[in-house]
Parts: sequence; C-alpha cells; structure tokens
Amino acid sequence: MAGSNGKQKTARDMILSLGLIIIAAWVIYLFVPHDDRPREVARVDYRVELLTARRAATYPVAAPEGLPDTWKATSVRFQGADFDAWHLGFRAPDGEYVTIEQSTQKRAQFIDEASQGSTATKVTEQIGGRTWTRYTGGRYDALVLQDTEGSTTVVAGTGSFDQLSTMAGALKLA
Repeated sequence: MAGSNGKQKTARDMILSLGLIIIAAWVIYLFVPHDDRPREVARVDYRVELLTARRAATYPVAAPEGLPDTWKATSVRFQGADFDAWHLGFRAPDGEYVTIEQSTQKRAQFIDEASQGSTATKVTEQIGGRTWTRYTGGRYDALVLQDTEGSTTVVAGTGSFDQLSTMAGALKLA
C-alpha cells in the first residue's frame, strides 16, 4: 500500500506544479505590454542628404518638389563608395511604399535590384516632359527614366502606377 500512496503524491505534486506554472504564465502575460496598433512611421528630413548627394554625385540627383504632406519621407541615403547611389523612400497616403533610386551602376543590374526583379513592358509614359518605361512582375512595379547618360533613375514600389507617376512627375533633377 505504501507504493500507491507515493504515486498519488507524485500525481498531486505534478498537478500543483502545473497549476503554479499556469498562474505564473498568466501573471507574466498581464504585465507584458500588448500594443496591436500599427506603429506610426517616422518622417525623415532628407534635405541635408539631398544637398550632400547633389554636391557629390556625378549626375543630377532627383528629389520631389510639391508633393502633398500626406507623402511621408521614410528613408534616405547616398552611397558613393562603389557607385554613386541615391535612395529616397516615401510612404504614400494610402500606406504603400514608393522609392526613388538612382545609380551609376550597370543599368540592367541596377534596374533589376531597384525594382526587385521586374521586367520591362512595351508601355512608355510621358510624365513631366520625360519618357518613362513601365516595369512589372517583380516585388515592385517601376518606372524607369529613358535617355539618361551616366546614371539610371528608377521610381519603384508597392504603390500603384498612378502613385509612381505622381512621384515621377514631382521629381526635380538638379
């Protein structure tokens, strides 16, 4: 009979331990902050980087002028080590992403990287007095500026072609 008493004690101890673990997990859950709201994307000021890029780059650097405040600049960088590469990312009013990419890198390779695998279509558009070619099929859709020497300009992102066209139309090359 002594053997069965030990088994009952062991089972009771396991149930008590499991109960304590559940209570401890519940208490931890209560004190860990839960924020299910999406984080607000921070706006970046790109004026200093733009001035730096325009001084250092071997090509006219593109940046938008006259976009509504609902377009939020979210990322900016200029890298001049391997290629003069300019990046300026925006969050469109509906939350989609639109980026301006420029580089002196080999055109085909740069377009593939900037558009994340998109390929050229036969569709061209006149936007802001310049000819742009549509690219589709990759992670991003893109507009690629035609007839540029020494650099490639790409407007790409998850936004619609209307949003990409809005950005392309607002670009000032200086």
